[in-house]
Amino acid sequence: AKMQKYLLYNAVEPEELPTLRELSTMEICKIWSGMSRYIYRQLLQKTAVEIGVGTFAVVPVHATVGEGKVLPVERPMFILSKPLKMFYNLESDETKIPDEIPVVQPDFEEIAAETHFRHEIVEHCVQETLLCFAGALRDNKEVEFSFR
Repeated sequence: AKMQKYLLYNAVEPEELPTLRELSTMEICKIWSGMSRYIYRQLLQKTAVEIGVGTFAVVPVHATVGEGKVLPVERPMFILSKPLKMFYNLESDETKIPDEIPVVQPDFEEIAAETHFRHEIVEHCVQETLLCFAGALRDNKEVEFSFR
């Protein structure tokens, strides 16, 4: 049900983004870098993190090295959710998260404690940013999301 709200029939209106409007760019970046560190810690523990529009996970892939040698390597990836891909008619490789990998939702309390923001602020900031992301997908805009 959480992902449902990112399937947009209409453009995102400014009033749907009350938290982002209150925060400075600097504060939004602080929250997302807290989010990014949280995701990183989970990936190190072989846990995937589902954020509504998709899932961050470390996935086994085969890398070709040198003369046709293939090495199994693990690669951190962001896997867009299937309903989202279908809804926005997006093309991407089918990547399956191995069954043995647990998938968690972000722990907003933990991220809030670390970034010194109230946990509602962190949660709303993340959800509203994802709403903007979905809005950009809806309008076929270029989106660049950079994570360290």
